Amino acid sequence: MKRRVNTLLKRTKSTHPNSGQLEMICIDSLVPKDHLLRLIDEHVDFSFIIEKVRPYYSENKGRPALDPILLFKMMLIGYLYGIRSERQLEQEIILNAAFRWFLGLGFSDSIPDHSTISWNRTKRFAGTNVFQDIFDEVVHLAIHHRMVAGRVLISDSTHIQANANKNNYTIQVVQETPQEYLGELENAINEDRMTHGKKPLPPTKEVPEEKKVKVSTTDPDSGYMMRKGKPEGFFYLDHRTVDHKFNIITDVFVTPGNVNDSTVYIERLTRQIETFGFSKTLEAVALDSGYMTPYICMKTLSMNLFPVIAERSAPTKEGTLPKANFSYNKENDSYLCPMGEKLTYTTTNRSGFREYKSDAAVCEACPLLEQCTATKKQRKIQRHIWEDFKEQVVQNKQSENGIAVYKLRSQTIERSFADAKELHGLRRCRFRGIEKTREQAMMTAIAQNLKKIARYLGKLSLAGTAYAIRSFLTSLTNFVFGDRKLTA
Repeated sequence: MKRRVNTLLKRTKSTHPNSGQLEMICIDSLVPKDHLLRLIDEHVDFSFIIEKVRPYYSENKGRPALDPILLFKMMLIGYLYGIRSERQLEQEIILNAAFRWFLGLGFSDSIPDHSTISWNRTKRFAGTNVFQDIFDEVVHLAIHHRMVAGRVLISDSTHIQANANKNNYTIQVVQETPQEYLGELENAINEDRMTHGKKPLPPTKEVPEEKKVKVSTTDPDSGYMMRKGKPEGFFYLDHRTVDHKFNIITDVFVTPGNVNDSTVYIERLTRQIETFGFSKTLEAVALDSGYMTPYICMKTLSMNLFPVIAERSAPTKEGTLPKANFSYNKENDSYLCPMGEKLTYTTTNRSGFREYKSDAAVCEACPLLEQCTATKKQRKIQRHIWEDFKEQVVQNKQSENGIAVYKLRSQTIERSFADAKELHGLRRCRFRGIEKTREQAMMTAIAQNLKKIARYLGKLSLAGTAYAIRSFLTSLTNFVFGDRKLTA
């Protein structure tokens, strides 16, 4: 038995007989021709990064800086292959021949220290728009190669788990930030009131509302999320938009997890139209029910778009007749109850809702009074001043074109989020703080876009090569045989 063990140990020690042998080898030969990094290197010119980061470097002060393109490529490798730690990224580059080849480093070249990446992120590029600028440039590259149609944009948000324990928090009283469209809403309310013969409402006193919220002691920038069907805890939200043609991501924006999806949508949509020139091409947008607000319906229709948004049913008290049982008459601006009685306009409140009330004397004798209203006196119905736009969007969703557009969500935005979480590490925050989380979301989207661009151009290149070979063989055949017919 002892002899067998010694024999096994000898064999184990001799399994690497050439471990100390010197060899001459070309690093290019070690990278497969269809490797993703080879495709990216062949079809993407990263020289634009120099101009994007130039304002953050000094040409005559300090020691020579690490090549910005090399720095960005190192970060890109980490996001392409889901390497969460920069320390681990350094080790992976040391061992991986393809990574070294992509960075232009030989086997004897030293790898930049992981702390260099961290310092540039937290010091040099902190508080800048450099990652947004690089993201925009990648989208412009996709547009140049006709991978972005700019006709249908699909938007949604997904939660990213914050790097924070959900049990470590404090209760704080914070002031709610007023939404930007409130001034536009106030003007519309006063116009509606004057149309109905009412006096305009006096200007509101700008006293921010206060509310109690949970604030993480580990990552105060994150938000405590409590949504039906979603995990509870501290999260961020990645608000993302994709183009329907090749699923290229055209916008990324991160907010705390307790921010409503609809609050940032119009601002981000406007930015895409202005940045990428979608004003002449954009035809439709597709959104889920979280974006079904009168304001979004009004703004998208005012842009001459075809918005397709999932309908959200209005909340109704249990045991009462829902609003859907009452029909609106636009000609005389009133509602009819199921018994055929009229609910007339009374006022337009400060929230932007017109109020319609029934005649209490008529309701007193109504057999449906117990089911109709909880007050047991009269029924009141509210209708938003932009409700007409909302009803038009509902019709869009139910139309043949609307059904086809909404189906794109499962093939585009949902697939984009799944890819980001499963392959690129977006399920959980790598860092703490909203600025660093935005960097992570932006770099993840850049990696996804570059991967699609490189593979698409690689297929075009192969197709072009095959076509050129076929054309050459055809011309050669014609040259040799001319018009003669070949016979067996």
